[in-house]
Amino acid sequence: MIKIENLKKQFGQTVACDIPSFTINDGDMLGLVGNNGAGKTTLFRMMLDLLQPDAGTVEINGINPAQSEDWKYMTGAYVDEGFLIDYLTPEEYFSFIGKISGTSQKEIENRMQQYEHLAGGEVFGQKKLIRNLSAGNKQKVGIISALIREPKLVILDEPFNFLDPTSQNVLKRTLKEYSERTHATILISSHNLQHTVDISSRIALLEKGVIIRDLYTADSDVEKELTEYFSE
Repeated sequence: MIKIENLKKQFGQTVACDIPSFTINDGDMLGLVGNNGAGKTTLFRMMLDLLQPDAGTVEINGINPAQSEDWKYMTGAYVDEGFLIDYLTPEEYFSFIGKISGTSQKEIENRMQQYEHLAGGEVFGQKKLIRNLSAGNKQKVGIISALIREPKLVILDEPFNFLDPTSQNVLKRTLKEYSERTHATILISSHNLQHTVDISSRIALLEKGVIIRDLYTADSDVEKELTEYFSE
């Protein structure tokens, strides 16, 4: 469970985050949506202790990321290319993740096979450094790196970016299957409303750092409500 209390972040006069209270339950597939500057990435970066809040706290299973690193063992995330070690091949990078997480090489290799469909025959076995991959294939490496340890919390910022339509649909299936198999909590941000609604059990709509709507996809016509909002 993730618990947010009185979380605030401001850049100059711009409010990037102002969330009095918000709880993300175990097993939620939460989609964050909002226009550019709504605060989605800022929120993720504070959850991952990459950015210090001006006030308030985020707790992951009772752990404040700013005060302990125990949350890292249960968390997989991909926010941008800065998460990648781009002078390695994808296989070397995943092996490195296995070593630092205590996951055996055999298990890492088994899981790489599990994500071969998402890789699309363009990531594994290419003998290319990550830096020399296309933007879409770098994105696939980042997403797989977040999933390969099978963490209980997955955070993906704009995961559909740079992916072709086929890969976007494969990613949707991959995340749904991962959720069903592991019962993990999955957080994604995306500008693509259709994809976000398709895979999310819950949608948080942000505007200027504030969560203005908390919608459960089973309870209402979320896509229509969001389309109307973004059409205003």
